[in-house]
Amino acid sequence: MKMFNVYPVNDITITKAKGSYVWDDQGQQYLDMYGGHAVISIGHSHPHYIQRLEEQLHRIGFYSNSVKIPLQEELAAKLGRISGKEDYQLFLCNSGAEANENALKLASFHNGRKKVVAFTRSFHGRTSLAVAVTDNPAIVAPVNRTDNVILLPFNDEEALEACFRANSADISSVIVEGIQGVGGIHLATAPFLQTIRRLCSENGAVFIADSVQCGYGRTGKFFSHDYAGVDADIYTMAKGMGNGFPVAGIIISPQIPPKFHMLGTTFGGNHLACAAALAVLEVMEEEKLIRNAEVIGNYLMEELETISYLKNLRGKGLMIGFDLPDELKDLRKNLLYNQHIFTGEAKPNVVRLLPSLALRKKDAEEFLDSVREETEAMTLKVENA
Repeated sequence: MKMFNVYPVNDITITKAKGSYVWDDQGQQYLDMYGGHAVISIGHSHPHYIQRLEEQLHRIGFYSNSVKIPLQEELAAKLGRISGKEDYQLFLCNSGAEANENALKLASFHNGRKKVVAFTRSFHGRTSLAVAVTDNPAIVAPVNRTDNVILLPFNDEEALEACFRANSADISSVIVEGIQGVGGIHLATAPFLQTIRRLCSENGAVFIADSVQCGYGRTGKFFSHDYAGVDADIYTMAKGMGNGFPVAGIIISPQIPPKFHMLGTTFGGNHLACAAALAVLEVMEEEKLIRNAEVIGNYLMEELETISYLKNLRGKGLMIGFDLPDELKDLRKNLLYNQHIFTGEAKPNVVRLLPSLALRKKDAEEFLDSVREETEAMTLKVENA
């Protein structure tokens, strides 16, 4: 049997990882400025994380949600305290797409409505409803298309106001990333998020804050939406929640009551998943990683701003993007194969940085030196052509 070939991959086999570095099967070391799609939150192979999982495996790895799992209550309490959302409720699942599916479904259960407002350049997942609210026709199959999704321009308050005037009785929810990740690191403005909050409150709609990539401390606050000073009704989480172990969840405002069987999952919230998620929060708290993300992120932004070849630098904390002119379109490839640094991309010509929240200043300096070296070499080559 062959693999179903849907991923364009680099011809590199990673066999070992620690902190912000990974090694391939040839022993070559790479600086990881991408964290496997923003998944690695506390660093690769953190000893406390490993210990937590090993100890849990010796007790029990899995049982279903048909029995009490005290680790879930422990996780909910710690997550509520660290996120500042102690009065919210936690539902655990397995992936970002599943989190967004459950959030959208729960909103519709809550107010009995069908319409969802989403925004241009959004990415919310690849499953049925999550992909329907994603602005990428190439990954929306015919079976996913629905008239229940209203796609509006991102950061356009007037368009949002007009939409609610025309559809207020039908809008179930508004889903928005605080910072669009796959879409190219585009920040939702504070007035835009505040307008969403106001319109949802006035019209009985549910505000869903997609924090799958821009949450969990990556931006220097627990949720990037917090920069706008608003509370969403539902926050969706995944990526860095388990530092590589598949775990996700939604936290839900106390105004939305649960009912038996309205949501469900086989693997969500299992013992190992909870151990992984608790280890992440424990390390984040002990090592002050949210603050580190802010400090190192600010340093990276300040230094990247001095590299004139990079355009439209943007981001918060350790969620950073910049555009490349055509003559530097191969920068990401050159960083990987010449400098041995992993970064992310978004088209057209956008580099994304999503490293571990434990990234050290000397790791950031290594990255910056490599960017300077490659951009200068590539520009000189063009000038001499």
